Amino acid sequence: MQVGIIADTHDNVEAIEDAVAIFEAESVDTVVHCGDFIAPPVLPFFEGLELHGVLGNNDGEVEGLEAGFADLAGSELHGRFADLTFEDSRFAVLHGEDREDVEGYAESGEYDFVCYGHHHEREQREVGETTVINPGAQFPTVPSEHRTVAVVDTETEEVRFERIG
Repeated sequence: MQVGIIADTHDNVEAIEDAVAIFEAESVDTVVHCGDFIAPPVLPFFEGLELHGVLGNNDGEVEGLEAGFADLAGSELHGRFADLTFEDSRFAVLHGEDREDVEGYAESGEYDFVCYGHHHEREQREVGETTVINPGAQFPTVPSEHRTVAVVDTETEEVRFERIG
């Protein structure tokens, strides 16, 4: 199974459209968003994908985001944290403002993948048997090398980064 990971879209519709095109080209059916959507009008751009999201520190329109998720078939807004399983791979998903939280989930050994955003820098590293992923960000001031999304193959546990734009 191919799982798309995205974070910090910050209302950047063009970046979301590019990300969705990448996810479709990579045969991604499920997308995990690590927070900072900003506003509900960006959600319809994920139409056709199963979307799982968590709230970031800039997601103030919670009721609107919840309503937007309700309109996306098979999708769910999980609050500030999500514990998700796709096939046999377990994912912890959070926005990650506090790096200690990210490290705690990674060091727990309970997850195959810990996915977070907030810091606007792409990252992949191993903590024991856990892969920690920050997919990068789509915020307008983020350098192009960090304007990326990630695709996780749950069968091989391979992580690939794709540049946006």
